[in-house]
Amino acid sequence: MTKAVAKAKKSTTSAAVKGKTGVNKPVLLTPETLPAPVLAGRDFLSNLDMTSAELRTVLDTAHSMKRGEWRGVKPLTGLSIALVFEKASLRTRTTFDVGMYQLGGHAITLSNTEIGLGTRERVSDVARNLERWVDAVMGRVYLQQTLNELAQHASIPVINGLSDMLHPAQLLADYQTIEEAFGRDLRTRRVVYIGDGNNLANSHIHMAILTGAQVTIVTPVGYEPNAGVLMDAVKSGTEITLTHDLAAVQGADVLYTDVWISMGQEAEADIRRRAFRGYQVTPEMLDMLAPHGIFLHCLPAHYGEETVPGATEHAKSRVFDQAENRLHAQKALMYHVMGAMQPRW
Repeated sequence: MTKAVAKAKKSTTSAAVKGKTGVNKPVLLTPETLPAPVLAGRDFLSNLDMTSAELRTVLDTAHSMKRGEWRGVKPLTGLSIALVFEKASLRTRTTFDVGMYQLGGHAITLSNTEIGLGTRERVSDVARNLERWVDAVMGRVYLQQTLNELAQHASIPVINGLSDMLHPAQLLADYQTIEEAFGRDLRTRRVVYIGDGNNLANSHIHMAILTGAQVTIVTPVGYEPNAGVLMDAVKSGTEITLTHDLAAVQGADVLYTDVWISMGQEAEADIRRRAFRGYQVTPEMLDMLAPHGIFLHCLPAHYGEETVPGATEHAKSRVFDQAENRLHAQKALMYHVMGAMQPRW
């Protein structure tokens, strides 16, 4: 379904100037100098819902927001977003909510107890209700199909805050963090993901397609990424390395891990702990990285399983910078999806 949007704003760039102390001060953007929203009115269900050029613009916006260049504007004033949660959340809920507030808009949080997606109400009915009240929907859900159905039946944009298949909003913050360490050109950088071939691993593959980063997925046998996502890489001509050998960590620029047992997999906990034994990220494993290498984890961490406190608190850890960047990256995403809209009231 086509998403209705207003005319996009004129694009421009910004810079920084030095004050009397010699410290760079951000040049504040104005309503007239905002970049044009490049995802205007579109769904964001996968990182592949944007082009490499669009990703570049979104990440540049996230960096700009973090530098404080957007403090003088409220581009989403009068707009609202519904945050729909089937799964518990700290980072997703806080950053989408605070981010919408900082951009001048309003967020309303809806738990599954209140909605009952697919049980109390059909997903399609929920979509056709929300589209009449709010300007966008963010869903953190169990099934990708739930998001697909919301997007199919809602005339407003739907954003994937997490599903069983993909976690694209997280990867925006991750790659913002990686760019802070290595710059914008990642084509020679080795990103090694270790652990379950889950939604994070799948989205890392999609980001390799968009950025040219050299992505390696290290998993136990039987826990590889989704076959359809791997086919996305094949079709694009992107080479993804799959291995069960932990030696792939040696010399990597980025080491990334995630929990072994995601929400909804609790019944498999004992089986998964046995399968992933030996795949724990420790300070000793971080010593295998390149001297400039960094460690990332999307959190929450299950300490004693996929990692230990000594790793997240290690000098090479950027885990909490990564968590901070959820705010900036998701603000950038919401702006580029919603920034061309006009209030309906």
